[in-house]
This record gives sequence, C-alpha cells and structure tokens, in this order.
Amino acid sequence: MTSAVIANLEKLIGTPRDGALLRYSLGNEYLKNGDAHIAQQHLAEAVARDPAYSAAWKLLGKALTETGQPQAALDAYLQGIAVAEEKGDKQAAKEMGVFARRIQSKLTPDQSS
Repeated sequence: MTSAVIANLEKLIGTPRDGALLRYSLGNEYLKNGDAHIAQQHLAEAVARDPAYSAAWKLLGKALTETGQPQAALDAYLQGIAVAEEKGDKQAAKEMGVFARRIQSKLTPDQSS
C-alpha cells in the first residue's frame, strides 16, 4: 500500500525538484512502509546524484541489508563512512561503523579459535 506521503513525493519525480533529497525522502518512506526493494532504488539514485550525502548512504546500507544483500550493504556503509568522515559527521560515521562491523562478522566467521 502506498501512503499519501509517497504518492505526493512520487509526483515530484522528473520535475525540477527531483534531486538527492527527494530520492532520499522516497527511500525513507518506502523503508517505513516495508518495501526495501523500491527504497533501495531511490536511495541508490540519491547517492548517485549526491555522492557526499552520508545519510543516504546509511539508509542505502539498511535497504540493502533488508533485501538480503550483505556485501552490497557493507560496501554502501564503507562508502558512507568515508563520506561522513570527510564531512566531519562523526555520529553518522560511528553508526555506519557499527552496522558495517555487524555485517563483516557475519560474512567472515571468527577465525581466532
């Protein structure tokens, strides 16, 4: 089910207001509605339009995780961490670091035993 918010945002696609913020907003709303696949598409478009948008990288990582793409999610988080650190956004970098470590621990079994 598409919410009224999504419907209103979708109307802006292809207009002069179509940009990274619109795509981020759409991705966020689709994630809230439980449609991570469509969210992923909009969030990928958001970072394509503005590669320095650390919040979009973070949500893209979440969407990719929810669609069962852990390696792609890890890549998104790592890119987001680099962007956030470059901008001085320590909190976003820290949050994405936590998510990235969780994925890495699942992708790489503990070899310390």
